Amino acid sequence: MYADSAAEMSFNPDIAQQELLADTLRRPGTQMMPAERLADWLVGLGFVVAAAGLWALAPPHGFALAPAAICMTLMVAATLVRFDTPLGFTVATQLAFVPLLFALPLALVAPAVVLALALARLPGIWKGKTRWERLAQVVGNSWFAIGPVAVLAFTHTDPQHAGAGLLVLALAAQFTGDFAASTVRLWISHDAPLTSQLNDLWVYGIDAALSGIALVVAEQIHQTPTVPLALFPLLALLAIFARERHDRLENLIELNNAYRGTALVLGDVVEADDSYTGVHSRSVVATSLEVGERLGLDARRRRNLEFGALLHDVGKIAISKQIINKPGKLDEKEWTIIKTHTVEGQKLLDTVGGFMRDVGLIVRSHHERWDGGGYPDGLAGEEIPLEARIIACCDTWNAMRTDRAYRRAIPFESAIAELESISGSQLDPGIVRTLIEVVRPEARNAVLH
Repeated sequence: MYADSAAEMSFNPDIAQQELLADTLRRPGTQMMPAERLADWLVGLGFVVAAAGLWALAPPHGFALAPAAICMTLMVAATLVRFDTPLGFTVATQLAFVPLLFALPLALVAPAVVLALALARLPGIWKGKTRWERLAQVVGNSWFAIGPVAVLAFTHTDPQHAGAGLLVLALAAQFTGDFAASTVRLWISHDAPLTSQLNDLWVYGIDAALSGIALVVAEQIHQTPTVPLALFPLLALLAIFARERHDRLENLIELNNAYRGTALVLGDVVEADDSYTGVHSRSVVATSLEVGERLGLDARRRRNLEFGALLHDVGKIAISKQIINKPGKLDEKEWTIIKTHTVEGQKLLDTVGGFMRDVGLIVRSHHERWDGGGYPDGLAGEEIPLEARIIACCDTWNAMRTDRAYRRAIPFESAIAELESISGSQLDPGIVRTLIEVVRPEARNAVLH
């Protein structure tokens, strides 16, 4: 495995991984952050020191040019077969690396890998898709070559004479060196914990499987110098799979961006339709996200909470402004009409599709009550979606703390007392406690300023 930065990956990336993937796809053309630059230089410097030590331990000797040239070409081609992952990418270099290990003197293997990776990046740099400064990353990316070369050099064994046990040890050293370098790089550049790297171990299983095929070819190099050419069709097949995966991930990201864009447009429509409702909704978003973070919601649920809070009143665009802005109490007929906004909001979001259907369920339920006395379905307790319960609390709080057409905003402590009085009946008591923890520091800061 080799990676721009080692990556946690799944075949069906969740929302957090999709966001990381979007960043990964943009990264080659962006300026490196100081932490990235530091990580690359430190890992790269370690590689140079290790490679120099191996050169001194096993100085290069003469070698056959034809198989070496073919293996280098194969290595460059393999580097171009890129599988995108959330924090970087992985490529099928194992097919080329094993033959290269057999074709070159040990001391030249690591420098040859650096050269191959650099050559593979040049087209992207030439086209302006990759910044020149990212060329320095290929040094640190070449750490996977150090382990097997070290094992063979320290045992003074030529690869073609190595037994099965030594070859397995060399493979283990390759994976260990690559994993360690990637972990250090991500720790410095992204503050990523070791646990985030453990999800990447399946990649080494694929590399191990490719090693068997590559080894069969490598053992024939000195008898048949052109045998590495047999690996190009397999590499071409992997390139097709990589291209299809890349296109699928790009389409997935674009589709989710379209859903998010639609949601934001709907939020603007709500605000244009009624300025108070729009401002109120955005205030509810901010408070809801703070509460959701304290409750430990994952990335997908935080996204749904964000758009549920933004669009919880979207159904009101279907209701007369005379009713919405009526200064006095609503009569029974008007109240019945107002209560339809939750269902109308869900219907509107269902037409958008995608994850907005999940948001629609939240919008539908944000006026349910903890005691079951709410609408439209009379849900109670934990039957109500958690996101809807959070929005209900934050919606109630914001409504009390802002001026309305029929009354002035309620003072802070009075609003807290009112919130506590309906805890356990209208609102989820656990979320009420969390909300109070969130808003009390805000009140202290307001007093200080």
